Amino acid sequence: MVIFITGLLLFLGVHSISIINEDFRTRMVEKYKIGWKLIYSIISLVGIVFIAKGYASLRLEPVLLYTQPYWVRHLTYLLMLPVMVLFVVPYLPGKIKQVTKHPQLIAVKLWAFSHLLVNGMMADVILFGSFLIWAIIARVSFNKRETRPLPSLKPSKMNDIIAIILGVALTITFVLYLHSKLIGMPLVV
Repeated sequence: MVIFITGLLLFLGVHSISIINEDFRTRMVEKYKIGWKLIYSIISLVGIVFIAKGYASLRLEPVLLYTQPYWVRHLTYLLMLPVMVLFVVPYLPGKIKQVTKHPQLIAVKLWAFSHLLVNGMMADVILFGSFLIWAIIARVSFNKRETRPLPSLKPSKMNDIIAIILGVALTITFVLYLHSKLIGMPLVV
């Protein structure tokens, strides 16, 4: 449990620096752009490794908190479609990005919520609940901060079509193949 929580604190903590202290983050980027990105990336990567190891060990001694009806799985699969679309939208700006403003945060919230619907083990609730809470706090904090530009293509209506096609392809690939290979959890369709 300690490794799992440490991983969550590292990963979500480094992703919360702008929420907690935007001025500090701005100063670090201005002074040490490459160094800041390197440290940020290393902390994120270590966090992911700790989350994966801790989550895997917690699954060896599962604690069931709730169960759900089988049909909820299909709702989760359906919710993953906009998750994948919204995840790629910031890099393909168009009307979707303009309307959603912060599409990746919406994607994280939908991803976490949809996984909470189908996973009632304590490790799942801690993992997905942490990401859901973080995404809600991050979204609220965005209202108080200046939006930083992301490297992306020029805005275009065609980008929306490309994002939707990519999102559908990613969803199908994840449901049928990648979830099992990357996460170790085969999905029942």
